Amino acid sequence: MGLKTRESLMRNISRRKTLTALAFLAAAVGSTAAYAQEATGKLTVYGSTLEDVVRDVAAAFEAKTGIETVYVRASTGEALNRIRAEKARPQASVWFGGPGDSYRVAQDEGLLEAYKSPSADKIADQFKDPDGYWTGLYTSNLGFASNKGLLAEKGIDVPTSWDDLLNPELKGLVAVANPATSGTAYAYISTIAQLKGEEAGFDYLKKASENIAQYTKSGSAPGRMAGSGEIVVGVLMLQDAYLIQQQGFDLELSSPSEGTGYALEPAAMLKDGPDPVEAKMFIDYILSAEGQKVMQEHFHLLTFTNSDLSARPEAASLADLVLIDYDFDWAGANKTRLIEKFQNDVLIAE
Repeated sequence: MGLKTRESLMRNISRRKTLTALAFLAAAVGSTAAYAQEATGKLTVYGSTLEDVVRDVAAAFEAKTGIETVYVRASTGEALNRIRAEKARPQASVWFGGPGDSYRVAQDEGLLEAYKSPSADKIADQFKDPDGYWTGLYTSNLGFASNKGLLAEKGIDVPTSWDDLLNPELKGLVAVANPATSGTAYAYISTIAQLKGEEAGFDYLKKASENIAQYTKSGSAPGRMAGSGEIVVGVLMLQDAYLIQQQGFDLELSSPSEGTGYALEPAAMLKDGPDPVEAKMFIDYILSAEGQKVMQEHFHLLTFTNSDLSARPEAASLADLVLIDYDFDWAGANKTRLIEKFQNDVLIAE
């Protein structure tokens, strides 16, 4: 068999595998219309979540579809800069993971391709762009990590409300990060401003500051401080708190009953990506309960957006978790102003 014949055979095999994958996913979503463009049988994705998660999702998608899937793990900032640099000739077709505000920046700069996946029908409107430029995969939720021993020693109940942080018995025994250096901390002040109204929210932040022992640089540091007994209560993302708890620290995790804010991590197609058919298939997969379950094996306390996916047993203690209708557009538009206001009215005023 000549070289040309072998190459032709391999192309035919690749095409058959791709067509099989197309047929499989078309059956899953009930339509072939989404895959009307020409398939290539390969895909490159950028992932801005943990490397193990990016690897496992890419591998699961390839195993399911037969599509050769190459992934590049990059931080959110690195990925965004790379996508900008490649705008004239994109090298990847999908980007997933990382904070949602960066996807809004990419959308505003014309770097994303709108695609309304059939899988997104199982995802609430608050977690997706109305025009289909991005769709949320999961939320990382703000909450409290408390040192069980110190709570018992001081006779303080587990905090279940934002107002519980104002308890005079917690003076100097609470920690949260500084919003100037931490996205987690910005989510905290934005949540309070949205939940209570900006004026009342900043009055609350000033009162809460009286109990703050330290505004840390890192968003997860308050959890480690609570675990080591430096403080009683840390305010941080509950997934981070869970990971600290799993290191052997005796922490009680809880959430505010009136509602909490969160960081949303989406997935999106990249504008003019080289493999648009496979990109749509990947988006359909990663938004499905099956695709999100792959990520859930790593992220036990995140809230996944597909309504068909049940929470893990580890999240049972947070069954009453209430998420506010967090306004990401408002949070993004007012970020610089709110951080400056916090620095001037809360930190400097102390």
